[in-house]
Amino acid sequence: MAKPFFRLQKFLRRTQFLLFFLTAAYLMTGSLLLLQRARVALPQGPRAPGPLQTLPVAAVALGVGLLDSRALHDPRVSPELLLGVDMLQSPLTRPRPGPRWLRSRNSELRQLRRRWFHHFMSDSQGPPALGPEAPRPAIHSRGTYVGCFSDDGHERTLKGAVFYDLRKMTVSHCQDACAERSYVYAGLEAGAECYCGNRLPATSVGLEECSHECKGEKGSVCGAVDRLSVYRVDELQPGSRKRRTATYRGCFRLPENITHAFPSSLIQANVTVETCSGFCSQKEFPLAILRGWECYCAYPTPQFNLRDAMDSSLCGQDPEAQRLAEYCEVYQTPVQDTRCTDRRFLPNKSKVFVALSSFPGAGNTWARHLIEHATGFYTGSYYFDGTLYNKGFKGEKDHWRSRRTICVKTHESGRREIEMFDSAILLIRNPYRSLVAEFNRKCAGHLGYAADRNWKSKEWPDFVNSYASWWSSHVLDWLKYGKRLLVVHYEELRRSLVPTLREMVAFLNVSVSEERLLCVENNKEGSFRRRGRRSHDPEPFTPEMKDLINGYIRTVDKALRDHNWTGLPREYVPR
Repeated sequence: MAKPFFRLQKFLRRTQFLLFFLTAAYLMTGSLLLLQRARVALPQGPRAPGPLQTLPVAAVALGVGLLDSRALHDPRVSPELLLGVDMLQSPLTRPRPGPRWLRSRNSELRQLRRRWFHHFMSDSQGPPALGPEAPRPAIHSRGTYVGCFSDDGHERTLKGAVFYDLRKMTVSHCQDACAERSYVYAGLEAGAECYCGNRLPATSVGLEECSHECKGEKGSVCGAVDRLSVYRVDELQPGSRKRRTATYRGCFRLPENITHAFPSSLIQANVTVETCSGFCSQKEFPLAILRGWECYCAYPTPQFNLRDAMDSSLCGQDPEAQRLAEYCEVYQTPVQDTRCTDRRFLPNKSKVFVALSSFPGAGNTWARHLIEHATGFYTGSYYFDGTLYNKGFKGEKDHWRSRRTICVKTHESGRREIEMFDSAILLIRNPYRSLVAEFNRKCAGHLGYAADRNWKSKEWPDFVNSYASWWSSHVLDWLKYGKRLLVVHYEELRRSLVPTLREMVAFLNVSVSEERLLCVENNKEGSFRRRGRRSHDPEPFTPEMKDLINGYIRTVDKALRDHNWTGLPREYVPR
């Protein structure tokens, strides 16, 4: 029995070796045939030059990306250096290969690139390679290029408004934004960041240190890392938004110590709102205060927090009487309060992994804006939204588990997703408002409104039927599986911003000054709030939809109370 088994094993070994040998021989034969086909050319007589061959060689080089168009006008670059003498004397007229071995146009282009590169590398006496031309100050902007300035992230050179566009930033875009806010200078940094201000340091750095191109404008200089390309803003571009004017904030009682509360002042006969606002804008103050013929500039402070407005008639007296009174008119200037605009990643990885959880459309992006400006640290995201990243939410692109951000946005629910976090801020909004906001975002983006055809289509009722239950299950899951929660109602955050935000910041274990919180309140709107109302805004909810949503409201309200939280705000009560 063993002998036949041994013979079978020996036969199989021989067969395996034979198959291996035949496979290797087959592959080697195929390789030799391919090499032979690549080298063999069967002349069949001359042919008419093709479209590629009728072009001058320099044009061919341009077409395949070998040359920059500026190289053709450079006297230092000889045609022989670029493509070889034999290729420049006449168009490419190679004998036509046989139809079986016909070369493709791509093969000709590859050979052209190879020959140019070989000749270029072997010519040690030729001129150096032409690199890309350095960016230049924009010549189409209406502002005057001032120079390149150093910009320290801790002490900004231009301390006015700040905004980002990491995809479409241009010099004109930045100039218009600064001119609209009544700033004199517009500075661009790192190709995508725009800073505004009214004062510059006395000395600048070399122009060559500003070497980054603008993200949305090739060939224009937009600073570099820690370097600002500064333009003086002369006037708004045609078609841009109008220059902002002062906004009336109300009539307020004067603080006890005017000199301490109002750092800058102007006393002038017949002073107007425009004069006072312009004076304070030039000084980069967000508030302009009028008291008779006296103009003061200030920031919101604990001593002057703009919370207790008085009757406007108390400030409506003639200038002399008003000057002797204890009241003043307060106006918001176009400039931005910059005491809370600096942001960065956490210096060390966070030991506590915190979620900022909400149902879509509940104001998560707005809450992130408030948290970032209050704490000075970026927030992260479980997702990636390029629109948010382009507008300055730099934590959007950071990995959500990096722990370099103060908290992480999420709309997820379910036990596994929730238990990944050590704690969470649970942001809840009226489901009627949340559903409308999320439907608008899905149909028209962060700042747009859904068209009437979207509301009238089957898409809207289907959306409500599926998303209303998600609103309820999202809150219930976080209440059930969340390890440590802070429940925040969107409506309460809007109504009492500073106290609610102070509670959120304390939950994140960050110490923040009262002045910074007041700065956030002064800049509370951010860049992602829908402004105005739709021209046609009918009631989108049918009675059947209301019955469905009201049932979920009662369920969530009961669950909150069962977990020792206050119930939903009164305005959530079924309507």
